[in-house]
This record gives sequence, structure tokens and C-alpha cells, in this order.
Amino acid sequence: MEALESEGVITGYTVKVKPGVEQNKIRAWMNVAVEGTKAKAILQQLRGDPAVYTLHTTNGKWNLLVELRSDSLENFDRILGRVRRIEGIYSTETSILLSTHKA
Repeated sequence: MEALESEGVITGYTVKVKPGVEQNKIRAWMNVAVEGTKAKAILQQLRGDPAVYTLHTTNGKWNLLVELRSDSLENFDRILGRVRRIEGIYSTETSILLSTHKA
């Protein structure tokens, strides 16, 4: 391996992780209610957050649906606080995903 690396034949490595072993074990959906017309600015801020996995616009009581991921409950608590402090967000409701089942 060392010889192949030094000759430039091997240029890097990839790690495959066993299914079910995830770095971000805490997953949750956060419903977000937005003040007035601030959705675009809020979406822009959420796009830059590493804990935000997906973003969806919705209709009804909630304006946005945000999928969050975290490596621990302690970090998840910080993430919730950070998102809730974004200007223009006036209400949230978050549900942690306990398990996922194939349809």
C-alpha cells in the first residue's frame, strides 16, 4: 500500500459505514411559522446552517418544514435555540424521529 501511495497509484481512501451507524443520529422535523413576508430571508439563513438537512415550503398553519440532524441531544438543543432566534420566526413545533419504516 505504501509503495502504491508513494507512486501516486493510490490517491485517497473512502470509508463505507455499516448501515444504521450514522454520524447524525438525532433527526427531527421542525414546523416553522413565519412573520409576514420574511420566508425568503429565513430560508436563506437556514440554507447556511450545517444542521439543516432539507427545507420545504408548506401551506396551512406552518410555512416551512425543516429536517434537522444532530450528533447528540445536547447539540440538538443548541440547534433548536439557534433556529428559533432567527428574526421573523414566531413559532415552531419540533418532532424527533424515533424510527423510520419503509412503506
